[in-house]
Amino acid sequence: MKKINWIIYLLLFASLAGCTWLEPSGEQQEVELVEVVDGDTIRINWQGKEENVRYLLVDTPETNHPRLGKQPFGEEAKELNRQLLEGKELTIEVDIGDQYDDYGRLLAYVYADGERVQDQLISAGLARVAYVYPPNTRYLTELEELQKQAQQQTIGIWEYDYYVTDRGFDASSYEQQGSDCLIKGNINRSGEKIYHVPLGRYYSQTNPEEWFCSERQAKDSGFRKSMD
Repeated sequence: MKKINWIIYLLLFASLAGCTWLEPSGEQQEVELVEVVDGDTIRINWQGKEENVRYLLVDTPETNHPRLGKQPFGEEAKELNRQLLEGKELTIEVDIGDQYDDYGRLLAYVYADGERVQDQLISAGLARVAYVYPPNTRYLTELEELQKQAQQQTIGIWEYDYYVTDRGFDASSYEQQGSDCLIKGNINRSGEKIYHVPLGRYYSQTNPEEWFCSERQAKDSGFRKSMD
C-alpha cells in the first residue's frame, strides 16, 4: 500500500512539474511583461520564470494562426493590447478553476495599472466573450455587459454582420461585407452541393466555394439547402 501511495505521489508531482500555481484568492500578483504575443496572449516573467498567459474569458482575432492565418482586427487587437500593457505596472489574478490550458498557458485576468485589460479589449470592440468554462467565471457578468455595449455601438468586430460567431471569427463573411451575396455554397467530400444561409447552424464553420445572393440562385446552380 505504501508503495502505491508513493507511485501516486510521484505521478502527481510529475504532472505539476513545470507549472507554478497561484492561490485562487482573488489577490493580484506583480509580473513583468516579456512579450505581447497577440490580442489575448502575452509572455511574462513571474517569480524568475517565464510564462505564457492566456486571458480568461475573452477571444480576439488571430494574427498568425497556422490554419486560420491573419484574421481581420487581429493586428488591431494586438496593438491595443500592447498599448495597454507597455510601461504599466502589471498584475495577474487567477480564478478558482483550472489555472493552465491544454497548451500549458497560464489562465489569468491581467491588469495594467489596476485596470483589467479584458474589460478594455471588450469595450473597444476588439474581443468577444468566449471560452467560458465554469468555475472560471468570476468576472463573466461584467464582461458580458461590456460586450453588449460594444455590440450596440457596432464598433470593431461588431460592425460586420456574421463576422463574430460562437466558434470564433468568420473571415470569409467579413470579406463579403457590402455585398448582398451572403449565402455560402459548399461541395462536400461526396460531391454533394449544399448551401448555407446566415444564422444557419453550420454557416460559420463552412468554407464557401461559391457565394449566392438568394436561395433561388443557389438552387438553380444545383445546390440544396443545409439540413440544419
